[in-house]
Amino acid sequence: LGRMKPVIVVHGGAGRIFKEREEGCRAGVVRAALQGYGVLKQRGSAVDAVEEAVRSMEDDPHFNAGCGSVLNEKGEVEMDAIIMDGKNLDSGAVSAVKCIANPIKLARLVMEKTKHMLLTDHGAQLFAQAMGIPEIPGEKLITERSRERWKKNLEPDSNPEEFQKDLGTVGAVAIDSEGNVACATSTGGLSNKLIGRVGDTACIGSGGYADNHSGATSTTGHGESIMKVVLARLILYHMEQGMSPEVAADTALDYMKTRVGGLGGVIVVNKAGEWAARFSTKQMSWATVKDDKLHYGIYAGEKHIKSVDEALASEREGF
Repeated sequence: LGRMKPVIVVHGGAGRIFKEREEGCRAGVVRAALQGYGVLKQRGSAVDAVEEAVRSMEDDPHFNAGCGSVLNEKGEVEMDAIIMDGKNLDSGAVSAVKCIANPIKLARLVMEKTKHMLLTDHGAQLFAQAMGIPEIPGEKLITERSRERWKKNLEPDSNPEEFQKDLGTVGAVAIDSEGNVACATSTGGLSNKLIGRVGDTACIGSGGYADNHSGATSTTGHGESIMKVVLARLILYHMEQGMSPEVAADTALDYMKTRVGGLGGVIVVNKAGEWAARFSTKQMSWATVKDDKLHYGIYAGEKHIKSVDEALASEREGF
């Protein structure tokens, strides 16, 4: 029983990571990967592991998800999240939710407690209340930085597109010791987006997809481009055709770039436990744990490797 070696891969968003935020982003993805791996080591499921990893990043203001989410045109936080179980293709998602700390938890409840896959806005809020999820004031999710950026983007000569480069959606994929895969993705969306805008994150096959027959993937980047090519499912399709996770990811990202001019990043694990973290943007913060080794990076070609014990020790010392 349980012959698979568990693997977790996380991302903290593709785009441009400003120098002064690099350390925080690195620390955040490392912490999330270690927490998710902790779940897997205790024989927890892949679904539990990806939910835990994403929750950790939602609570970290360095990322555009949960606390730290960017603001829409009206200066409010509206968040999207999805989770998927590769065992039976069950999935749950929420879109345009406000005033809750962890949209990924709500997405999980949609998957497990309803017959539906996606709840939006007011309906998602009513469901959250029914499930006893505490509402928090919207201001609690807003960081100084998000508000600053929102104001800048309102200036008549501003170019919000410039700021979209620093996207910070968060996600995780995992395979557990039973060989089940799962994915989870969560985001605050695009800065100064129209009210009610839903991006790729809440959409199955775009923001993420998980199927035990092939693997799991979570995406980040320009949502509308990702939706046009159904990026997550496209990567799994390439793996079903025999490509490795890395080649499948690169092929799909390349197609998105040439076909619709979109940039992004992906994390992938296949059913054999091979993984990849690939991106066409300047940067993407990512971390992986496999065989008790932690790998992480932000720049193309950058890869640090530490033993999990060493990483956990420096976690406790406060990184």
